[in-house]
Amino acid sequence: MIHLKAGQNTALTADSVRFTAQTTGTVELGALVVGEDLRVRDVHDHVCASRPAAPGVSFAGAAVDLTLSQLRSDAHAVLLFVAGGQTLGAVTASLFENGSPAAEFVIAPTAGESALICLEVYRRGGGWKLRALGQGYAGGSAQLLSAHGVTPPAPAQAWQPQPLAPPSAPTETVARPVPASGIPLEVDHGLQRMWMIFEDAARSAAALVSARDYATKRLDQELSEAVSNPATRNTPAADAARAQAQRRHDDLVASADADHRRDSDQLGQEIAEADAAMPAALASWLAPAWTTRAARADGIRLGELYALDRGGLRVPYCVPVPLNRPLWVDTESTAAASRVVGALVARLVAAIPDKPTKVDLIDLTGGLRTLAAPLAPLLAGPVIADHGDISARLAELAHAAELADIAYNSGQAVPPTEHRILVAADFPHGYQGSDVVRLGQLMVRGDLIGLSLVIVGSGSGEFGDGPVDLLAQSCRHLPTMPGTPLFDPWTGNAWELDLDMLPAEPELQARYLRM
Repeated sequence: MIHLKAGQNTALTADSVRFTAQTTGTVELGALVVGEDLRVRDVHDHVCASRPAAPGVSFAGAAVDLTLSQLRSDAHAVLLFVAGGQTLGAVTASLFENGSPAAEFVIAPTAGESALICLEVYRRGGGWKLRALGQGYAGGSAQLLSAHGVTPPAPAQAWQPQPLAPPSAPTETVARPVPASGIPLEVDHGLQRMWMIFEDAARSAAALVSARDYATKRLDQELSEAVSNPATRNTPAADAARAQAQRRHDDLVASADADHRRDSDQLGQEIAEADAAMPAALASWLAPAWTTRAARADGIRLGELYALDRGGLRVPYCVPVPLNRPLWVDTESTAAASRVVGALVARLVAAIPDKPTKVDLIDLTGGLRTLAAPLAPLLAGPVIADHGDISARLAELAHAAELADIAYNSGQAVPPTEHRILVAADFPHGYQGSDVVRLGQLMVRGDLIGLSLVIVGSGSGEFGDGPVDLLAQSCRHLPTMPGTPLFDPWTGNAWELDLDMLPAEPELQARYLRM
């Protein structure tokens, strides 16, 4: 039997799996069958005492049994959890394969959690693996279930510039996990592969950070014990105890570092293999896909995530296309971010080569003028350089989206015949209130006309309840200043994002932007 630490995983070989948990007090076991977005398809994917069975999953009181071959074919994972009516003590989660102990994971909640996702059984390739999670929820089972889609969401409404309850924190490029709202992972096909690599990197990083923290705390405790008695504080025995404590610390850290390096080397190889096979929109600039005929992609690459204190691994960060959330390039200078914007546009163009692409470019300060010439064949109209011309262009797009929305609601919708890219630079300076409202409307309805929205401007202000701030809260922010921490959605560990930039050479810019 293997003893897992948080973030570690191991392969499963049996079709029959049983989950049990031991802790003080009374708890209820349960399971959630989830898709790639870590959310249930409907309430029947929640297996518990009041709903004791789903395909491949059964509730047996003191255990949850899985028959992996009988899980629904589109199930990505099964989350195995415990929940109690009060704060949980230490929980020992166990997994059995064909009745034999296979893995054990000890979780010691420290933040008042009353529900815990202990283990995740998830697909990888043609098989199944087990991962130790330990994700806690102070709000108990209600918060845990809501986070994974058991509570139906409220009906969607059109975006309105009206006050909303202020959020607890601004939306980041990679959102810090907030269990009450759920975490959309936005994965599919090539995009899914990138997110699976990112998830494995995040889990490995969490295991490293956890081991380092534990080693430091244990060292502090043992050093304190070694000097706690004044009578023996300066004796050879105390010196030996301190030296032994330091050796235990160093050995644990060295072992954790070695495990993380091994994981990083493997993930680095996976990234290189994926880069050679990915369509251009998801690949690095030097990948072979950029020299061959463009292939459709389900996402675009924004840059690479890294953490200097955790080694040299750099993980591609990718999002779906057409963009399901606007991208906001946070910058005080559009000109300084022009190559970042150019990279985004080039990848958006490359992602959907089977549809004609039209680009609407608002550039009040001329910071994107170097992009205008190579983009000329794709421009939907003249580059907007005067703030007085913004409203007419946005009204045209908003009207098209409104008509598409009416057709959709009447059951007469047709798929978009083109891919529209709107780059609204120098925002919000020079934009009228009505322009902000229309941008909000395009954010909600733009997918009906195949629109991807990119905003470029200052996003450093405090989020409030005004129209600009409401729009800002709904965007995916891309920081251009180094040192801005972003947080992965599985473990909450900090990363930095090194945004991709369009190559500086004019001939390369023209080739990438027109692919």
